[in-house]
Amino acid sequence: MVDEPVGAVQPGVPIAARPAVRPIAAVDEPDGTPCPKCGASNRPGRKFCRRCAAPLNPGEQAEALPWWRTRWPFDRKVRAGSGRLLRGSVLALVIAGLLVAGFLLVPAGRYVVEDVRDKLGGTGEISPADVSASGSVPGHAAKLATDGVTNSYWGAPELGASLTAEFDKPFRLVGVTVHTGVSKEPEAFQRNGRPTKADLFITTEDKKVHEKSMTLTDKPGPQSIRMGISDVVSVRLVVREAAGQGAGRSIALGEIEYFKRT
Repeated sequence: MVDEPVGAVQPGVPIAARPAVRPIAAVDEPDGTPCPKCGASNRPGRKFCRRCAAPLNPGEQAEALPWWRTRWPFDRKVRAGSGRLLRGSVLALVIAGLLVAGFLLVPAGRYVVEDVRDKLGGTGEISPADVSASGSVPGHAAKLATDGVTNSYWGAPELGASLTAEFDKPFRLVGVTVHTGVSKEPEAFQRNGRPTKADLFITTEDKKVHEKSMTLTDKPGPQSIRMGISDVVSVRLVVREAAGQGAGRSIALGEIEYFKRT
């Protein structure tokens, strides 16, 4: 029998030992807090399990509260991401909208808004479609009070005479300007009587009449009264008081101008 040759032998590969879980003795910390994950007992005061490191007292996750409990006077404590900011913003916008709508619905609110628009907007002169008078002296008809010049005039025969201007379309009346006397030149101004007080009756499209009193100084030049009346269709001026009256002297109104909002 022939002996076989012996070859090289590779060294053996060591096999790592498998970890073994240390058994927990029944008497090992018998008064400890049991781990909610692995059941190991832990001495009082520990925050993490001595065996698996799991939290011993995990905080409870707060559930989302219903939306009505996030508003005063209910409990306003909510967890993060509950949408309180969004709901608060929407609620604030709704309240602001209601306040603005209520403000605009009341007459005082509408008046304030229109008054601001009058001040911020522009103005333009508007010519009446027709002008008439309750009475005129010969040669000084009503239309001469709206011809665009101040060296012609409407001659009112007496106190109480009226001049009425009518317009084609309703408009926002923001002012009236009056020139008294027969001319703007001081030498000719006092040749006739001059109105010193007049009442304005402004009629709107709904047939409502607004009354304004206008006191006029006895001097040449424009004198204005500011207004703010919407949907105006006619304006009637009634002469109440005058200066420089006498025998054969009428009351001269050189020019009257009406201004609208543009």
